[in-house]
Amino acid sequence: MAADFAERFDREVAQGFIRANERLTGLPKYLGLRIVDVGPGTLRAEMEVREELLTPFKTMHGGVISAVCDHVLGCVCYPLMARGQWAATTEFKLNLLAPVTKGVLVANATILAMTRALAVVRIEVSNEDRLVALAQGTVTIRDPK
Repeated sequence: MAADFAERFDREVAQGFIRANERLTGLPKYLGLRIVDVGPGTLRAEMEVREELLTPFKTMHGGVISAVCDHVLGCVCYPLMARGQWAATTEFKLNLLAPVTKGVLVANATILAMTRALAVVRIEVSNEDRLVALAQGTVTIRDPK
């Protein structure tokens, strides 16, 4: 899959996502979500599982995993998009497969298909070396107004 996107891949944009970890704002900052690797059509993000992100049953809230998926769903597209375009999640489906209680949450996003106007992305979320969630979604890509 990565070979399909290699000639469109903007390494400078990809590295910008990793450098931007120090300047995060909003929900990604609160979650402590860090983009650690970006390749042609792929992205890996990680975050520590913290007490305040757990339910009263001591498992990570599904909304946290959903927010992680939503964030990486769009971010993975930018190194392949034309400068000035922006991406917005149109929809995604999330399957929660196993509880998360400790350690590091890892989200690996892979672009399955991409045109100038949309992308379909799959996200595999793991924790403690096991798959805990799967998501697939569509991103709408827009030119600047």
